[in-house]
Amino acid sequence: MRPRTLGEFVGQEQLLGEGRALRAAIERDAVPSMILWGPPGSGKTTLAQIVAQTTGAHFENISAVSAGVADLRRVVREAAARRRVGKRTVLFIDEIHRFNKAQQDAVLPYVEDGTVILIGATTENPSFEVIPPLLSRTRVFPLAPLSDEDVGRIVERALGDRDRGLGSGGTRIADDARTLLISLANGDARAALNALEFAAASAAARDDANIIEVALVREAMQRRGSQYDKAGEMHYDVISAFIKSVRASDPDASLYWLARMIDGGEDPLFIARRLVILASEDVGLADSNGLQVAVAAQQAVHFVGMPEGFFPLAHATLYLATASKSNDVGSSFGAAMDDVVNTRNDPVPMHLRNAPTQLMRQLGYGRGYHYAHDDYSVVQNNLPENLRGRRYYKKRRPE
Repeated sequence: MRPRTLGEFVGQEQLLGEGRALRAAIERDAVPSMILWGPPGSGKTTLAQIVAQTTGAHFENISAVSAGVADLRRVVREAAARRRVGKRTVLFIDEIHRFNKAQQDAVLPYVEDGTVILIGATTENPSFEVIPPLLSRTRVFPLAPLSDEDVGRIVERALGDRDRGLGSGGTRIADDARTLLISLANGDARAALNALEFAAASAAARDDANIIEVALVREAMQRRGSQYDKAGEMHYDVISAFIKSVRASDPDASLYWLARMIDGGEDPLFIARRLVILASEDVGLADSNGLQVAVAAQQAVHFVGMPEGFFPLAHATLYLATASKSNDVGSSFGAAMDDVVNTRNDPVPMHLRNAPTQLMRQLGYGRGYHYAHDDYSVVQNNLPENLRGRRYYKKRRPE
């Protein structure tokens, strides 16, 4: 069911809708080298194949997982030969983020001189995974997860297509099963089609009705497709959303993002560490019990493990999200650090120095020190002389 033309391609209207720059470039046969950045099943490989077919170029497909510099040299050598007879080559590198720097460097001169039109596909942020020289020679096009409407159109097309789909077998799908299939696909067309094919085969084997019911969809899909990648950008995006939700005192959003991380297989101790930091950074002196709760949650999840470890993590999340907030700890320390970095580091005042030896006492170490417990009304300077009177901690409490 892979689309063969732009007319068959579903989704990515922001890139391929009528009048959009990328669609116009493909139709004018003026395609630049590009990086297609998007989640699984959003159409990266399909779009690359359509580009090659529409522009009449030879399509060369390699995977960064298994290919090396020798493979690149072979492709480039063959592309150069085609170029001499007027035939262009689209070099599609799947998972280009898996190429190391040397491998990416090896592609550069051939992209530069037009030997190949490079189309790289990646699920990772190219800003971090693709070297700057290669980025500067390509256009980055972000692909979005397919909408439920898009996935629904793909499913209906597969059910009705008699040549490449399931149309010749008379397979039908119940409305509630279709809704569930689309929901569990989570914007991934490949996942939807794979599950549909499995469910259709199961339906055909069980009875003559060829109707896919909810139970078959659940059996075929097992669980919702997750786009969470604990080693990729989604890891950083979701933890950022989690932190900002707790900071904003939004317990519902905080729990949702916590659940997304746990469902995605995130390291529970990573979450616990962030909670400990949050307890001081954003709750701080407004409720110092927050730090105790966060540390207790870290100890508890380490002790009990998962899956039950979600209890202490959720406990700490709700406590911190609903607690009063203060950023005094971070702002006060930051102000002090600014002075450490940007002002002269004068010696410790003599009255604050330790005086363990007779010589040090004779030199004035500790002389004039006032023991605070004797009388707290006596004020003495405890900062270097050049910072006398400086105030870092300013008590603030949001209502």
